[in-house]
Amino acid sequence: MNLKHKLPYAIGVFSLLAIINCKNTSEENKIEDVVVETSSLESIKEKYNTDIPDKILTPDAVETRLGTLNFFDGLPSDETTKKVYDNLDFMRGVETFLNGIPATSIEGIRLGLEEAGANTSNQVVIFDELMDSNPLFLTGNTSTVYATTFLDLKNDGPTVVEIPAGCGPGTVNDAYFRFVVDMGAPGPDRGKGGKYLILPPDFDGETPEGYFVAKSTSYVNWLILRGFLVDGKPDFSSEMFRNGLKIYPLKDKDKQPSMKFINSSKKLFNTIHANNFDFYKELNDVIQREPVSFLDPELRGLFASIGIEKEIPFNPDNRMQDILTDAVAVGNATARAITFKTREKESSIFETGHWESGFIGGSYQWLKSDGKGGRFLDARTRFFYAATVNTPAMVLKMIGKGSQYAIAFLDADGNYLDGKNNYTLNIPANVPAKDFWSVVMYDPQTRSELQTGQALPSVSSQRTPLVKNEDGSVTLYFGATNSAPEGKEANWLQSVKGKGFFVIFRLYGPLEPWFDKTWQPGDFKLVK
Repeated sequence: MNLKHKLPYAIGVFSLLAIINCKNTSEENKIEDVVVETSSLESIKEKYNTDIPDKILTPDAVETRLGTLNFFDGLPSDETTKKVYDNLDFMRGVETFLNGIPATSIEGIRLGLEEAGANTSNQVVIFDELMDSNPLFLTGNTSTVYATTFLDLKNDGPTVVEIPAGCGPGTVNDAYFRFVVDMGAPGPDRGKGGKYLILPPDFDGETPEGYFVAKSTSYVNWLILRGFLVDGKPDFSSEMFRNGLKIYPLKDKDKQPSMKFINSSKKLFNTIHANNFDFYKELNDVIQREPVSFLDPELRGLFASIGIEKEIPFNPDNRMQDILTDAVAVGNATARAITFKTREKESSIFETGHWESGFIGGSYQWLKSDGKGGRFLDARTRFFYAATVNTPAMVLKMIGKGSQYAIAFLDADGNYLDGKNNYTLNIPANVPAKDFWSVVMYDPQTRSELQTGQALPSVSSQRTPLVKNEDGSVTLYFGATNSAPEGKEANWLQSVKGKGFFVIFRLYGPLEPWFDKTWQPGDFKLVK
């Protein structure tokens, strides 16, 4: 060091020591925090022989949303170190919530079906009289007959699912809500029925002829099948599943276990993941059960950073429990903002109005801009916080097959839908749906069907005797009390004072006018 640099360096060091009372001995090297003024980068740069770019230097005090962060020559103080580590654990706790929802949502459904009595794959929960608002089930459908269960490929090995001819859209999703295979009309059987063979992730062998074969990445897999109404009634599809659906391990094909169907219409059970600290316990159960290959290293690393790691007990200390309790609260709030007040312009289906897409970006794999933008994380969080079932049939343009969805959280003025208000909603004539269309009301708290005085908080072109206007359109009426004009009471849906609501408009067998946007539903209009 030349003389030019020695004097400022000495003055700077002694001034710094006087200001922050830094203790530095062979036994202890600790920087104590005190309030200091943000140091000049020029004074820091004077300590170098060459010109150092400002952008790589750290001042002795930096003001942030965490408060003042203090350093000595770029070395973080003990208080600052603790502060940023707490913040790092908090951020990773929030990210674990946002990215762990697909896994915990599947786990919530698995636990809910167990609660309903389905503990093995041959035990199927069926909604013989449709799904009403009693079960807590993310955006369930009131207009198709559900038949659902879980496959346990770890215990059962390769598993056969025989579905009957005439089955509506069906899907198998893995334990992270990833698509495995479609069944029924959008599946390879094309509605003619057939045998599907679902292979576990570690399967390595020959498969027999005569099956539609799909290999899963996880041991636990969710099977969800839908049956359409006939003459506005569920009886046909209920009998179709009860007489034609068979599920059994391949090894037991010659001695199949008998099927058990559990009618869960009007039954109360919960299939929704936790929004408090229990969320992390649910996620840990999934990680412990599934193979390491189930998730990529980045995602496993995120979960492991807060203590959720395969073959390692999840046992956070008091400090970490407090941080994660705060993190899950912020994560839940973030998921709700992403879901109900999205900032993504791509969410809008039409150039006008407030109808939004459930699959922002149009990818069932949650890829942004055909993958150029990587994984569309907020879009994935949004969908799985509010909904279930992941299949290309809900995204791709499949004229006359599959299904399409539009969500309304806001009225025509851009305000949340509020149960104390009265609204009208116009459904123009010639709805582009080959099979049927429906509107279902949901509770923003539970994202399940809104519980009102109406058992089925919905209308359906198959099931409801809707009264049409002279031009063929249908006007729906929403309010806590019947606000429909005389003669149109069938077009009224009940809301609840003191509660919000949102709706999903569904089209089964969507037609070209939906995709080219020459047809669109109206907005919710406040009746003043």
